[in-house]
Amino acid sequence: MDEEKYFIPAGPAEAELRVLNSRFIASLSPAFSVEEARNFHKNTRLRFPDATHHVPVFVIGHGSSVITHCSDDGEPFGTAGRPALAVLQGSGLGDVAVVVTRYFGGTKLGTGGLVKAYGDAVREVLKQVRRAVKAPTLTAKLELPYPLYGQVERLVGISGGEITERQFLADVTLIVRFKDDDWQPFLRQLRELSSGKIEPVILERNPETIFPID
Repeated sequence: MDEEKYFIPAGPAEAELRVLNSRFIASLSPAFSVEEARNFHKNTRLRFPDATHHVPVFVIGHGSSVITHCSDDGEPFGTAGRPALAVLQGSGLGDVAVVVTRYFGGTKLGTGGLVKAYGDAVREVLKQVRRAVKAPTLTAKLELPYPLYGQVERLVGISGGEITERQFLADVTLIVRFKDDDWQPFLRQLRELSSGKIEPVILERNPETIFPID
């Protein structure tokens, strides 16, 4: 997989776990710059103003061009940011920021307990994340007769596209989105299926669409 197709989060996610009465809330967001990652940290602090710690980690970019950051935010040195970042880096995602918010529950966890808790919090939020790629895409409009609707809908799915809008009037109108690489193979099959009667109209091209893959 080349660097243009690396995995990023398709959207935000959140997960929570409790360890000896302490709450650990891991909040995750796509972040395409250091500034976006820092703003996400700031906004997370505002969401949980009474929390004890807000531990930020991020990975911006991928492969040979990557910026990483972590902070313990008042926890003992090396017990929070580093283990959280290690788990995030191991996920294979780029352009991602996580903030682990802790509400202290009155019982100290010790060095090993903190390392495990912060790492586990990141693991939990990663389970909630849909992967995506940042890829050039196009959006097109298809007008088709009702008898072909089911077949075209299946063809869009198996060809790697997605239907973003459906309208049912005299004919069926579908708005579809495809990665550029998948468009021509789909178009050939569509023309074969419809005997050339369905001719898509391209509405938009986007060079950097966040495109979910799972």
